[in-house]
Amino acid sequence: MDYEAKDWELNPHLYLQDSEGNFVKNKDGTPRKKAGRPKTDTEKAIKSARATISRKQRNIQKLEQKLNNAKSSFKKQKETIEKLDNTKEGVVTESDLDTLPKAVKEVLDNHHVFFHANEGPQTDFLAAGEKDVLYGGAAGGDKSYAMIVDPLRYAHRSAHRALILRRSMPELREMIDKSRELYPQAFPGAKFREVEKLWNFPSGAKVEFGFLERDADVYRYQGQAYSWIGFDEITHLPTEFSWNYLASRLRTTDKEIQTYLRCTANPGGVGSNWVKKRYIEPNESNKSFLGKDGLTRKFIPAKLADNPYLAEDGIYEQMLKSLPPIQRRQLLEGNWDVAEGAAFVEFSPEHHIITPFELPVHWERVKAVDYGYAAESCCLWGIMDINDNTLIIYRELYKKGLTGEELGAIITDMETEDPFSVNGVLDTAAWARTGTTGPTVGESLIRAGHKLRRADKNRIQGKIQIHEYLKIRENGRPKLQIFNTCPNLIRELQSIPLSKTNPEDVDTKASDHAYDALRYMIMSRPRMESPLERIRGLKREMYRPVDSTFGY
Repeated sequence: MDYEAKDWELNPHLYLQDSEGNFVKNKDGTPRKKAGRPKTDTEKAIKSARATISRKQRNIQKLEQKLNNAKSSFKKQKETIEKLDNTKEGVVTESDLDTLPKAVKEVLDNHHVFFHANEGPQTDFLAAGEKDVLYGGAAGGDKSYAMIVDPLRYAHRSAHRALILRRSMPELREMIDKSRELYPQAFPGAKFREVEKLWNFPSGAKVEFGFLERDADVYRYQGQAYSWIGFDEITHLPTEFSWNYLASRLRTTDKEIQTYLRCTANPGGVGSNWVKKRYIEPNESNKSFLGKDGLTRKFIPAKLADNPYLAEDGIYEQMLKSLPPIQRRQLLEGNWDVAEGAAFVEFSPEHHIITPFELPVHWERVKAVDYGYAAESCCLWGIMDINDNTLIIYRELYKKGLTGEELGAIITDMETEDPFSVNGVLDTAAWARTGTTGPTVGESLIRAGHKLRRADKNRIQGKIQIHEYLKIRENGRPKLQIFNTCPNLIRELQSIPLSKTNPEDVDTKASDHAYDALRYMIMSRPRMESPLERIRGLKREMYRPVDSTFGY
């Protein structure tokens, strides 16, 4: 029988040997194999080594992440403990206490929190990271307390300097009284200097109070630097000049401090329009956006229900309900679309502004033109919904500096989407001759192929008719609706004020070009028949044409 050689005899290099060349034995007496892979299998060995290295690198990364998280947690806990130490300076919030171990938090909870923010908008305002934030809307939302508390976010740092503003000194006194209530609780060592209207905190931080009765008052702060600037009731500023100037004072040398602009407001007031354009119109509520000046911005709406102390008993709400219609919508509903002294208080975005839809071909179309050269020319296109006799404004042109020929060309281009020629009415002043020998604006428009007649310009009756068209009918729909692609008409109906000399008319010094075009259109009494009905010679009794030339 042939002898079968053992593996250690064939491959002795794979087995352990002592200094004398003898095999190192296992317990069973067989030679012990070397650990690892054979040196001859190089590729497998390299692959295995790389896998081992990769696995160890992943483990190291996980450990590093855990270490970083632990460091961050430790840092937050250390900062909170320092704030809790009366010898240190800082504001302790509920979020600060959340960083501590559960057992510690249970002991300390509510003992060092000097201000409990209401859930919802007030909390969102205090937590906002955007550079420029407006917290506004309905009255009673507890906005002023939020304005007092927010600058304390960096009161433990010596370089922090905040400025809180109101329009007048009496209004400022109210803010100071609220700070006297809160600041000593947060910082027992804080001192208020009455003459300068200035809080000095033990850390060296400062919170200053000031007022701006006139735009020129901003120059009091020329050469100053603030890391936080806030204005309570900013709609009291007639223009944005002061606010823009103050924004230029926003800077700090402390890299750990973020700079902020903060303001609160109720709708209405002399500055409501510019505040609305800056914070509300560019984007949806509670959504951050980038302003034209490069600042991140957000509008946080406030409601009475956000303040449980005022909302629960209902007394404050009843008081707001007793206000006149405009003030009630502003202060109770937080509605920014109505203005003081507005001529059309019944205008409601909910009912009168609609999303564009495909217009049926058989619905009657009409246009109205108000001409201006130094001021804006406006052309509105309307269509009659024959189902319930609703006038829908579906397109607008709003532009200044146009000659009659230029206006006619633009109208022609814009009507390429219409299935047929759109008849219309034109401001009678467009036919007036001003010493020139050329064609009038009206003649230029007719030469361009537009069928236009002189508009009925009765101002009082026109305004009355617009009021009628704005009324909500029994079917829940008004007689007038506007596509949301007509911003100028919407803006004018929301904001155009009554005349101070004639309450039956609007203020003619206000922007009224789209309003005038709408008035001309409604006074033209467009009838509710389709082109097919016109061809067939059918008549409706709903509207009688006032002009036989074009039949409407």
